[in-house]
Formats: sequence, C-alpha cells, structure tokens
Amino acid sequence: MTTTSAPQTTLPTETAAPPAPGPRDDAPHAGRVPGAGSPLATAHAQLAGAVGFLGYDDGLHQMLATPRREVNVAVPLRRDDGRTVLFHGYRVQHNVSRGPGKGGLRYSPGVDLDEVRALAMWMTWKCALVDLPYGGAKGGVTIDPREHSDAELERVTRRYTSEIMPVIGPERDIMAPDMGTNEQTMAWVMDTYSVNQGYTIPGVVTGKPITVGGSLGRTTATSAGVVHVTSAALAEEDADLSEVSVAIQGFGKVGSHAAAIFAARGARVVAVSDQYGAVHDPDGLDVRGLFEHVAATGSVVGFERGAAIDNDALLALDVDVLVPAAVGGVLDEEAAGRVRARWVVEGANGPTTAEGDRVLAKNGVTVVPDVLANAGGVVVSYFEWVQANQAYWWTAQEIGEKLEHRMQHAYDEVSSFARREELSLRDAALVIGVQRVAEAHQIRGLYP
Repeated sequence: MTTTSAPQTTLPTETAAPPAPGPRDDAPHAGRVPGAGSPLATAHAQLAGAVGFLGYDDGLHQMLATPRREVNVAVPLRRDDGRTVLFHGYRVQHNVSRGPGKGGLRYSPGVDLDEVRALAMWMTWKCALVDLPYGGAKGGVTIDPREHSDAELERVTRRYTSEIMPVIGPERDIMAPDMGTNEQTMAWVMDTYSVNQGYTIPGVVTGKPITVGGSLGRTTATSAGVVHVTSAALAEEDADLSEVSVAIQGFGKVGSHAAAIFAARGARVVAVSDQYGAVHDPDGLDVRGLFEHVAATGSVVGFERGAAIDNDALLALDVDVLVPAAVGGVLDEEAAGRVRARWVVEGANGPTTAEGDRVLAKNGVTVVPDVLANAGGVVVSYFEWVQANQAYWWTAQEIGEKLEHRMQHAYDEVSSFARREELSLRDAALVIGVQRVAEAHQIRGLYP
C-alpha cells in the first residue's frame, strides 16, 4: 500500500537549548562521556530539542537532564563450582516529581551507567506521556544471563536487591522485568525485599507471577501496546492491520508476542529475527509454527517455512510496518537510509539514533516513538501496582480494555499535537512528556 504524509518539522536539537550536562570527570562512578549515537547522547539530544521548543531556561533544563539519584553497587557471586566473581549493578532514579520511580531491571553484558541513565530518562517521559503517577527509573547488572545457572541468577538477584534496598519500595521505586530478566526474577526481588521488611509486599515489583500477585495481561502488555498504536497510526491513513505487511526485528519478550497479536488481527508478518539470524516469507510466516520451532531449537534460525536472511536485510525489506523490538541504536544513519517501510513502530527502547531519525523524517517514514509505542508494559505495570495495593484483581478483559483505551488516548494526544505544531510524533511525544514533568517541578517548588 502507498500513502503520503504531511511534512514534519524536526526540533533543532543542536542549537535550541544549552547542551545537557554530562558526568564530571571527578564524579564517583561517572561513567564514560557519552559519544555521538550512544543512548545517553540520543536522550540528551531529544531533551534539548523539547526544552528549546518549550522555551525553558538553563536551570530547568539541567534539572530535567540530571538524575535525582544514582546507585552503583558491587554484586559478588559465588558460582556453582565454588569460584567467586564480581559484577557491577546500577539503579538510577531519574525523576520522582510525579510519583515513585518506575522502570525495568535488565541483565546484559553491555549494561553500564550511561545506558541506565538514558533508559531512566526515557521512562520519565514515557510515564508522563501516558499520564501515570510515576517518575522514571532503571536498573541493571552487567552480566550475561545465558552463561549462568538459575541458582546463580537467583543469588545475583537477591544480592543486587539487598544492596539497593534502601532506595526501592512500593512508594519509592518499583522494578519490572526487562532484557535478560523475567517474572521469576521479579519474584526473587519481591521475596528478598519482603523477607527483610518482615511481611509480604507484592507492590515492590511488577511483572511477577500471577500466583504471587502479578496481573493478568502483563506478559503481553508491551506487545499489545505496540499493536494498538500501530493500528491507530494506520487508521489515520485509512488503513487497517489486515491490509499491511509487518517485519519484526527481535523475537524476544516484545517481538514474539507482537508477532502473534499482529497475526491474530490479520496482519501479514513476513519476517522476524533474533540475535542469531532472521527468516522471511513474503506471503506471511506461520507464526504459531514459528513459536513451536523456537521452543524446540531456541532460535528462529532453521525455520523451514521461511527463507534465511540476515538482520540487516530485514531492516531494509519492502514492508508497510517495521517494528524494531530488540536493542537500542539499530537504526543509525546508514541503516535508516535503507528502510523502505512506511511506518517504523519502536518496540525496543532507543532503537533509532538522532541521526537515523533525521534520515527517516527526510524519507517520509512515520516513526511511532518508543516512549509511546512500547508504553503498554508500564501501563499494565501500573494496573498491577494498583491491584497489589488494593488486594483486588481485575479480569483479563478489563485489563485489555483499559490498556487499549490508555494507548489510544495517548496516541490521539500525540498525533493531534504533532499536526497542530507540525512536529514529528517523537518530538510531539517528548514535548508533552517533558512539559508534564516540568510542570510538576514548578508546582511543587524547590526545597528548601
């Protein structure tokens, strides 16, 4: 299908506002100075554009750019063979003006403080954008979970939780699963925190198993949110999910469920990938068969009802919708130039660099940004937190309806603002989120 789009104005990130402050050389655990294209550099550039549009002064800009609190901890692990190894863990609470911190915990060998800072900042704008009473936070441990047994991961999780315990809690900072973690990880966090407090506190985490206070619909919430906003974006061009082809980069927690939901709603899922490779069928993949293949082999590679391609080729496929749902920074300037999709819907956090964004805008590609597109996870996390605090549980249908309403409303707000101000959806979403956080700062005032 072919459509045309109105020209969009990109916020002038280089000159509109003073550069966001970077870490001082003498600051403890300052992390490396973010380079161009890094998640933190991208997050700072996006904030600078929004601040310039809103006309905020340098003092407010610096407050919005600087994390409220950062924790850097050592996480020793006694391995199953008796050896002791040391990992580094982080928790960043970027902003708590609108409520307690909220954000995932990721286990990945690439985790560092700058990445966690960027992810926490994006969570701040995301929570404000979908109007949740949260601030943004994020955590991580620099570890490859694939190299460790479940027993070792449990010990890492419990030690990490005990180290950051003074700054977390249902009224302070609420964790959720992220890359490399899952509902079992959250159960360990909840148990460690609860044992130390002396009673069960399910609201300290979200995304935990149903049997210990989790919410129906949480596992697929991010994916469902991606599909909801895709449907909303298509509707603006008088298109329907049943009319489009979709390529999904990443077949993990977000991408796999998104593929299933897209297929169930009639879209033609023509390609998916994971870290090992990708498969493609222009007539549409058998998503149910693909799930069975991944369960049996651990990868999409080797799926007989699809041709093998690489990840770079997937990003350049001639499809209607491209969903980057894996890691950050995959759509840089070069990769963005090869994108032929009409819509890019960001299931991952930060998959498009600032340079990639400019290229996509120049080429007329509509980008539904991560702070909107993947907000379904934190929306249902909020529902889970509310249910835990009330000890009253909603049905799956109630959760689904509430999620769809919240995502549709957020998309309509962003789209309307973008049209009125002639901005891209990303810039409109960031301006709305930043403005709501800034208003909370200003209304609360500065203490003392």
